[in-house]
Amino acid sequence: MINFPNIILFLSMVIVIIILAWGLITMARGGEYNKSNSNLIMRYRIVFQAIAIIIFVTILMIKRSNYG
Repeated sequence: MINFPNIILFLSMVIVIIILAWGLITMARGGEYNKSNSNLIMRYRIVFQAIAIIIFVTILMIKRSNYG
């Protein structure tokens, strides 16, 4: 069953995976770009992971309160 909360959760997880891949590719290449942006990419990943967890917990709480 696909509904709006599941789509939002899926998109948030995809965004985290994309940012993680971006960071891994940046680290693998090395160089000046890695030195200047690796910390920023890590911060993006942490923020979007926190958002994904908040979305997950919110959906879980809503579903538990509705289906009791």
